[in-house]
Amino acid sequence: MLFSRRFFPYFVTQCLGALNDNVYKNVLLLMVAYASVDQLPMSINLFVNIAAAVFILPFLLFSAHAGSLADVKDKAWLIRRIKLVELVLMLFAALAIFSQSYLAMLFLLFLMGTQSAYFGPVKYALLPQTLKPEELVRGNAWVEVSTFLAILCGTVGAGVLVSSDQGVGISAGLVVLFAAIGVFASWNIPDLPADIDAHKQPRKGNWQTLKWAFQQRDIWAAITGISWFWFLGASYLTQFPNFTRLFLFSDPSVVSVLLALFSVGIAAGSFISVRLSKGRVELGIVPLGLCGLTLFGIDFVLAIPAGVESLYQASSFVMSAEHYRLMFDLFMIGVSGGVYIVPLYSFIQSKAKASERAQVIAANNILNALFMITSAILAMLVLQVFAWEITELFILLAAGNILVLIFLCVKEEVFRRSAIQFLWRKF
Repeated sequence: MLFSRRFFPYFVTQCLGALNDNVYKNVLLLMVAYASVDQLPMSINLFVNIAAAVFILPFLLFSAHAGSLADVKDKAWLIRRIKLVELVLMLFAALAIFSQSYLAMLFLLFLMGTQSAYFGPVKYALLPQTLKPEELVRGNAWVEVSTFLAILCGTVGAGVLVSSDQGVGISAGLVVLFAAIGVFASWNIPDLPADIDAHKQPRKGNWQTLKWAFQQRDIWAAITGISWFWFLGASYLTQFPNFTRLFLFSDPSVVSVLLALFSVGIAAGSFISVRLSKGRVELGIVPLGLCGLTLFGIDFVLAIPAGVESLYQASSFVMSAEHYRLMFDLFMIGVSGGVYIVPLYSFIQSKAKASERAQVIAANNILNALFMITSAILAMLVLQVFAWEITELFILLAAGNILVLIFLCVKEEVFRRSAIQFLWRKF
């Protein structure tokens, strides 16, 4: 499946798109962090927060239209146009990086977010159309693996690039190169014509899209579960830098270690979900993932070493035996997340009508964005207003998994029935 023409060109296209987003975004943030005050149009903290907002805002503004468009157009045709737009944006981005025009880079970040918002629905909606039913779970696993490895490579790679002497020029060249290869790969995706019934669907706005998805109870429950995953992931990734400094007494290189453990764990968990489900859409493993997120999330906090002898760098941190339990817990949080998320994506793709599939993904993207914004608000409320520690926030997040487990397995019959059937087959 992986190297077949119906999947591999798409896989390369979406991999490079995710990598480009993360390289550009992190290069921008690092350039801002190391820029002198008089070079910036505003304070560093304000710029960073605005950058985070302008990248996610397009998902709220344009996802509904993107879903409607993806349902009525040939998906391969649409991907090719979206990738051409990305190439144009990256050419301008390269100029902005060279000239260190921060406002231009910020505006281009918004446009990249817009391009990603249009790519999101078609990226997931085409999988049931191009893959066999028994390949759907595996296809979603590969997508999740590539997404989180792109986050890892983009974050770490941006740090290496910006710290090098020729980093600015190399960064500008790479974003254009990745976009160009993505365009080439997209032209090898086989045609995927729209379902004829999709043209009869009325176009919906954001609120109408969410309201329509809410009326499909099983799908809405899965979308809510997916959004919780992004809430959790955004919370962890946002807090890692400060957590590393305050509680692990380590330099920024250790942040990359934590990010690597988390991302590789999700990649491993994605493939474990394929093995557990035996290639089927198996909602019964979702509670297993949530239990892992809860248990390892709590033990991650309990595993923080009590004392410190010196400031740790990545090598000394990894070699220190007192960190093994903490690193294992973080890896297993990622594994549990992978086990949890893959069946949920596979379920909404297989459950949705072919003529409405991209709109379901659009509703998912809108709710994901709202949950990620809420995660930032919760963190500010807990850490700033209530003056809690980051470790207490992590405990709160772990406890939140229990509430999601209750919501899915007690309130929603399809999840409860699937969990019981899965346990009965296994034990």
